[in-house]
Amino acid sequence: MKVLFIEDDRMNRRVVKDMLGVASVDMVEAESAEAGLAMLDAEDFDILLVDLRMPGMDGITAIRHIRARADAKAKVPVIVVTADTALDLRERCLAAGADDVLFKPVAMDALFDAMGRILARDAQAGGAIF
Repeated sequence: MKVLFIEDDRMNRRVVKDMLGVASVDMVEAESAEAGLAMLDAEDFDILLVDLRMPGMDGITAIRHIRARADAKAKVPVIVVTADTALDLRERCLAAGADDVLFKPVAMDALFDAMGRILARDAQAGGAIF
């Protein structure tokens, strides 16, 4: 499995990379939404993890760009990973096209549960579980 984590904070990326490493998940890092979108153009990913608050393009705008694509990558699962606590945040993220929302600090079991639910859902819909 290959995951792209779009997150501007190096320490947050390192913590999640260590978590995913326990399950031998390959994680690629992007420091900005713009860099993440370029990586998505160049590579295939099974899941995207996207922070909301980043310099330049924010996470919700990045998700909208992903969902507006004209290719199969428009359907890649997206999990928002955020420290934002706005009351309507979950609804805004889901409306933008996110599949799930996790709040920082992310617990390993919550991360794997969210990934598992999304992959199981996609497998039932005819997609592949890697």
